[in-house]
Amino acid sequence: MNFQVTVLKILVSYPDGFAVMEDLKRDMAILATSGRDWADRTKRLAARAPGLDIFSQGLVERISGGWMITAKGRDVLELMEGRPAAPEPIQMTSADEATGSVSAPAPVPPLRQPADRAKRRRERRERRREARERARANAS
Repeated sequence: MNFQVTVLKILVSYPDGFAVMEDLKRDMAILATSGRDWADRTKRLAARAPGLDIFSQGLVERISGGWMITAKGRDVLELMEGRPAAPEPIQMTSADEATGSVSAPAPVPPLRQPADRAKRRRERRERRREARERARANAS
């Protein structure tokens, strides 16, 4: 199960959601050796989606030498990560109705812009590249 969560997380980090098998194997090796934090995180995410099967559920497609995350896969990953949805409307209580006071809804944070997402992706890729270089240097 942790393997499947890891595959989803790796694929979603690529710009088009597609990675060739060499890249997938390399990234999985980096994450597998990154320590206990990653294993604990994937266990927590996997616990939120019992019975996860990325291929039979159509979350990942096999395409010409690699794997690609589908829109459904992205949605399932977001649900697993528990990203907050839009806040529910505030209901007035009977005390509020009697006094006529209305509590103001909490301000909604602005949505992240695509430029922010692209910047985060570049930073993740750079961190991965640096980790690969450190791993290569340590291996030799």
